[in-house]
Amino acid sequence: MTYEEAMALLRRYNSEPFHLAHAITVSKVMRRMAENLGYGDEADFWAIVGLLHDIDFEQWPDQHCKKCMELLRDAGAQERLIHAVVCHGYGLCTDVVPEHEMEKVLFACDELTGLIGACAKMRPSGSITDMDLKSLKKKYKSKGFAAGCSREVIAQGAQMLGWELDDLLSRTLAAMQPDEAAIQVELAALA
Repeated sequence: MTYEEAMALLRRYNSEPFHLAHAITVSKVMRRMAENLGYGDEADFWAIVGLLHDIDFEQWPDQHCKKCMELLRDAGAQERLIHAVVCHGYGLCTDVVPEHEMEKVLFACDELTGLIGACAKMRPSGSITDMDLKSLKKKYKSKGFAAGCSREVIAQGAQMLGWELDDLLSRTLAAMQPDEAAIQVELAALA
């Protein structure tokens, strides 16, 4: 499956700008993480997994990480892709354990990209390009801020990867920063 095919599939079941922006953001983070962790030859696959990870959430939130199996199989997706998408909901809505490093990165970064995005909205610049780890950690520690972004899941993701929390926060922030403008361009093209 190509990125373009994955985007067409995502759009078949998702139309809300928030969900599309989240999918594109996670996709770009996954691509950068693949490159940074030595999986450059699999960067396209990592990006597609990131793009499709919430394919079922907009229409079937109560069947999240379950309905996606049907949707992806019907589209001819590889079982490897389906497993990666399903296991990002480990402990929340599925008991499928993230095994590959890519799956653990998705599990760890999914919630965190939402937290970082919420932090950006509170900044005078409205951007993540000038955000640093100290600012992110301050918001991370504020339990009332972006309460829908589970700190437990983020911390569990860091633990799965064998990373310190600061390492996960800084790597994810660094992966998001270069693509902030590109995400907006890609979203505008979908409108």
